[in-house]
Amino acid sequence: MGKLVLLLLGVDYLRKRARALYAAGGFFLLAGVVVFIDALDGAMYFPLNFFAALFVVEGMATLAIAQSGVGGQRVLRYAKGIFVLVAGILILAGHHHGHFVLSMIFGLLFLVDGLMQCIAAYVVRYRRWRYVFASGIAEVLLAIFFFQPYPTHYVGTVPYCLGLFLAFSGLKLLSLAHRVRRLDANPALDANPDPDFMPTREGAPQKVFDGPPAESERALTVHIWTPAGSARAQTRNYPLVNRYIAAVDVNGVVSTGHAALESPEGVYVSLYPAEEIDHSPAQFGSLLRATADNDVPGVFQPDYPTESKAWCPSTVQVRIRNYDAAKLQAFWLEYRKNTTYNLTHRNCSSSVSRALEAALDGVVGRLHGPDAGWGALLRLLLTPELWVAAQIRKRALTMAWTPGLTLDYARALSMLADPRPFGWWKMAQSALRQMQALRSGWRRQDREAVARNAEARSSQGAR
Repeated sequence: MGKLVLLLLGVDYLRKRARALYAAGGFFLLAGVVVFIDALDGAMYFPLNFFAALFVVEGMATLAIAQSGVGGQRVLRYAKGIFVLVAGILILAGHHHGHFVLSMIFGLLFLVDGLMQCIAAYVVRYRRWRYVFASGIAEVLLAIFFFQPYPTHYVGTVPYCLGLFLAFSGLKLLSLAHRVRRLDANPALDANPDPDFMPTREGAPQKVFDGPPAESERALTVHIWTPAGSARAQTRNYPLVNRYIAAVDVNGVVSTGHAALESPEGVYVSLYPAEEIDHSPAQFGSLLRATADNDVPGVFQPDYPTESKAWCPSTVQVRIRNYDAAKLQAFWLEYRKNTTYNLTHRNCSSSVSRALEAALDGVVGRLHGPDAGWGALLRLLLTPELWVAAQIRKRALTMAWTPGLTLDYARALSMLADPRPFGWWKMAQSALRQMQALRSGWRRQDREAVARNAEARSSQGAR
């Protein structure tokens, strides 16, 4: 998550607040260690019931706004809301059974995530795969810690998790502060803003956008051909596999889909193997390794009209109005010099994701201007899509970028680059509008009733 914050806000914004980031990181790290140690002896001073009540409120709020998400975002929001709500209810239920069930849930999550990281790292063998494999082993050890009852017989589950969360958050803040003090300045905040960038009636750039850009607006476009949508024949029904990995048609042919990125300035990033790779199930497993022996010559498609005419139109498009055209152009001039294609390490989806990150470097900081305060960082941290994007990016880097992951990643980043009103704020506004409409209706009914009564009295007096 720290890398996304650095990417979106830019180095200059964070460098001005490096000391505060150091202080916050040290505080969170110390608080996490204290909370974790406090839970080890069984005599906890941690306000467990109060924290559980916050869990319940957070879970209900997340479920209330989950419908506003799109695709995988909606699924992740519902999953997060249900998990947090169930966790809060189990804590409030108390007794041994509630804490036991909660410990099993946390342990299972750590176990599954750790095993997935280990298996993906061993199979794909990308650079630094040993580091990710060790991280997966650490998660498995944490799962074992949650599964066994020592030392608090499962009562300390929530403080353990909170302590770990605070400690790791502190370490990430310290790492972020250290990085921004060593990196070069980010020109995104120094460059003059584009005069065509969404001016309001007063001429100042917008900071909140109620919805995606219109067709007439200048915007960056991410094109996604989903595996099932781009298959040549009818595909077999494997929902998650078809969505995020590959689709297998009735003839046994594997379709992995495709991704491309198009800008109004003429940049078109679409990497494809120069010769069709055999995607038969027998050889597909060996192609997953991100090693040099799986590198093949690739070719960049010239533009979207040419590619869509030769193949088919893209299945889904994600459009982003707030991007840095100069940084995208600089990335593209360097990236297109190497046409190597690798199914997991350097494919169409990884190329699009890297180009998208280059285009969004510092755009949120630029959106708020050089004098942006802590509100820009706080708003970014409170946006659910930051967590969604971080989870997707983690999965993609530890396994491989696929069109499905790139689609969800682009959707999440679009919500961060073009900030929308908070879901709960929109719900509150809608509720207030409904209340106002009801009150107006009641007043109108009262006025009509008074008018009818006055008319009835006047008619009786006339008689």
